[in-house]
Amino acid sequence: MDLRQLSALAAVADHRSFSAAARALHTVQSNVSTHIARLERELGATLVDRSNGQLTEAGELVVARARRIQFELDALVSDVASTSDHISGNVRLGVIGTTGRWLVPLLLPAVAAAHPHIQVVVIDATTTSLLPQLLDSRLDLAVVNLPLNEPDIDAEPLFDEELVLVVPEGHPLDREGPVPIAEVAEHPLLLEPRGTAFRDDLDVDAARAGVVLVPQAEVDGMRLLATLAFAGFGPSVLPATAAPPTVTAGPWKRVGISGVTPRSVGLATRRRSLVSAPGRAVGDVLRRIVADEGRSHPGVLPAAAPAGPSGTGTIAPDESTTSREQRLRG
Repeated sequence: MDLRQLSALAAVADHRSFSAAARALHTVQSNVSTHIARLERELGATLVDRSNGQLTEAGELVVARARRIQFELDALVSDVASTSDHISGNVRLGVIGTTGRWLVPLLLPAVAAAHPHIQVVVIDATTTSLLPQLLDSRLDLAVVNLPLNEPDIDAEPLFDEELVLVVPEGHPLDREGPVPIAEVAEHPLLLEPRGTAFRDDLDVDAARAGVVLVPQAEVDGMRLLATLAFAGFGPSVLPATAAPPTVTAGPWKRVGISGVTPRSVGLATRRRSLVSAPGRAVGDVLRRIVADEGRSHPGVLPAAAPAGPSGTGTIAPDESTTSREQRLRG
């Protein structure tokens, strides 16, 4: 077994055919076929279904470990390079869209200034899409909604964020807020699906008020959800940065809401692998930006102090998450 065989299998998994995998690897299809056939003989199992180019169950298991191996090799090269006078390497950072809108424009120039030899690749997606990529070592770090229910992922809080109600003009909820969640629940809403952290927290808040939220539509993607609300399709409960006060054009209004828990956003990493030196450097810059710039965005309450050499953020000692939630509800 060698790295070329594992790389060939990962390329087939990514591109869904031997020919596309060959193009991605800048080689010929026969080389990809030979590498995978040798790997299958060594493991005594069929890894790719030749009829459709899809991985078998055994192939999925092998490629998952192959990605981890490649990640560790890339991290090894970056770590060794970082023992010289600069940190260098690539970092793949996943970010949920509403947070990326204000965080990424600050992060990229800050990383370039502090670590000019680090190349950051940003992947904008939902939490439910980012977590599998993080687990499969396709991402080094991910900024996601908390809490997480993934035993193989560690997460530290970055900030809490107030929620707001976005309603079409003329809607019964179009008035001076804050509107209690019990009253909001009387109307069909644009919501994220059940099973997402944001929706699950909203459902808990609604249950606490003795009501059940009724979806007008369910959309897994906060930015698309906000776009639909801005277009007047219906009311929606959104994090504050998804509907900033500076964005006022359109047939909608931003209204306060009470009885809801602020959204929590955190930085996620794989539990069983060491983040590379470039990844740790980007994480440190990210924490610093949130701590220094977060409060300039209405509704954002930074939870993490700037990281020390260990790269671990900490909760601000003067205010716990619970006390922040109680203050916001009040």
